[in-house]
Amino acid sequence: MPVNVVNVSRSPHACLRPVPIDNVDIVGGFWGRWVGETAREAIWHQYRMLEESDRLKRFRWAAGRTSERPLRSLFVFDDSDVYKWLEACGYYLAKRKEDELKGVVESVIDDIVAAQEEDGYLFTEHHGAPERRWQNLTFDHELYCAGHLIQGAIALHRSVGEEKLFWAAVKFANLIAETFNPDGIRGVCGHPEIEMALIELYRETGEKRYLETAEFFINERGRDSLRPPPEDRLSNALYRIFGGASYFVDHAPVRELSEIVGHAVRALYLNCGVTDLYMETGERSLLDAMERLWRNFVERKMYITGAAGSRYVSEAFGDDYELPNERAYAETCASIASFMWNWRMLLAMGEARFADIMELALYNSILSGISLDGTRYFYMNPLASSGGYSRSPWFPCACCPPNIARLLTSLPGYFYSTSERGLWVHLYGSSKATVNLDGVGVVFRQETDYPWRGEVKMTVECEEPATFSLLLRVPGWCDEPRVNVDGRVYRPRPSTYFELRRKWRGRTTVKASFPMKVRKIASHPYVRNNVGHVALARGPTVYCLESVDNRVDPRLVALERGTVFRERFRRELLGGVATLSFDAWVADSAGWSGRLYRSVEAPMLGRRKTRVNAIPYYAWANRGDSVMTVWLPLIDYWKRAPPKKSGR
Repeated sequence: MPVNVVNVSRSPHACLRPVPIDNVDIVGGFWGRWVGETAREAIWHQYRMLEESDRLKRFRWAAGRTSERPLRSLFVFDDSDVYKWLEACGYYLAKRKEDELKGVVESVIDDIVAAQEEDGYLFTEHHGAPERRWQNLTFDHELYCAGHLIQGAIALHRSVGEEKLFWAAVKFANLIAETFNPDGIRGVCGHPEIEMALIELYRETGEKRYLETAEFFINERGRDSLRPPPEDRLSNALYRIFGGASYFVDHAPVRELSEIVGHAVRALYLNCGVTDLYMETGERSLLDAMERLWRNFVERKMYITGAAGSRYVSEAFGDDYELPNERAYAETCASIASFMWNWRMLLAMGEARFADIMELALYNSILSGISLDGTRYFYMNPLASSGGYSRSPWFPCACCPPNIARLLTSLPGYFYSTSERGLWVHLYGSSKATVNLDGVGVVFRQETDYPWRGEVKMTVECEEPATFSLLLRVPGWCDEPRVNVDGRVYRPRPSTYFELRRKWRGRTTVKASFPMKVRKIASHPYVRNNVGHVALARGPTVYCLESVDNRVDPRLVALERGTVFRERFRRELLGGVATLSFDAWVADSAGWSGRLYRSVEAPMLGRRKTRVNAIPYYAWANRGDSVMTVWLPLIDYWKRAPPKKSGR
């Protein structure tokens, strides 16, 4: 079985088929370290954290393998952290045969399977208490944890042929299918996840009842069924505080949704499942709803870094254009969920706009969630900081660390797809893919310093002559893309797939150039925090000012419209990054001593020019505590002339 996160090779309504992880090698370049050394450090670090936080002990205790009770957890869904970590190990072991890690994985699986109850139920919080099962679908997360168990089991089944955990997951899935149906419990999980997991299990086994159960959950959603009973005062209070039915995306049927609302990860995971269901059934109303939600998200509720979710309270999407910077929630898991959803939309529709959002989130709001060495993490990813905010080695609610680990280890599987037309290239980075197109073996290679330079050299090698298309994503951020083949230069449109169809023979070189000019980007005027401000971006990367690189407070820096930037690659800095340096104005804050407000008509305070430096946003907070900002004011306001004297 090919090692894919989403295996739509037989899904009748998928437009594209992913090239499996085991058919793609990342060969150095920018991603070589992230999917290699950083991912490995993250996996081992997280294993230690799973032990220290007693998450693994929960299974041993439930199985009767230890009499020592685990630490009391603040959250009932800690099992899911172990399952996501196992999923990351599955993708990692698909590319690297590390016996030590495989042995640890097998030991963890033994503990998990030993904790499973006779009928298949597996949730350590309710172990041995059948009267508590399925009693609080709103907050207990039994089905959410089951979804992550299924996904972890599938990853290991595909990568190393693991059977023990896989059949435990199947057994639990069978119990869920028998329990939740029109003649059984009519309910949904407070946290979507089970839907996409069951559909992937259907793809793995061909067992149709998993698809039907996923469809049942999607159809049941939107009936306000998650409202707790009146006698459960605590759950009712939490339900209201978090935002009621819309927080759980249970306020309207899926097919009627037009605005993305509620807890960001819940909403985006649900969208993953709905898009998966569309690719199996072809029901157009599902895709129409996803299209409406996608446009609402991208056009009104997405941060410039690709992040999702603006509200601290309830980790939720806010109103249209509600995108605060320093108080941005922008959870790492939400960015990953957006990446996962856009991947499914790309597979379903084959349009470059979805890959553009994947790339945006990947290089910015996802990578910012993990330190360069893989051992510290952000839960929230603000776009400004006054200091005092840094990554942590672990969290009481530790959903983000294993989530980013499973994304990094699965990343090779997102680079390429195939279709009846040929080979599709979604992401750029030094890599090698081996594919079969109409019975002909094809080896495709990329050589590039992307994202620091926009030149990509690609070679296509065929075992024998074959006619097919090479479809290259033209990034939406690039104004003047060029593709050179045999001396002929093409100028494709941004945010499209440039199709090069020909009869390929032997070895052919294709060169793409995506010039990386520094861009000053403004936001919609309804985003009140950013009026009169710009953000800097170069290629797919958003930049920020961090105090460790500057002798002035980044919050006092302003740009001129005609600012000239010096771009420089610094190999010794932050693992190797392209930096921007430029002249900017700095306000003199000393004149505000003793004042919080002053008349705008008064003479402007002193200002001076200085040289400042910007780094990629994802790399901030890797060198200790610092002040940081993404959005910079333009100098126009500061240049307002003081009022003229009357002459008397």
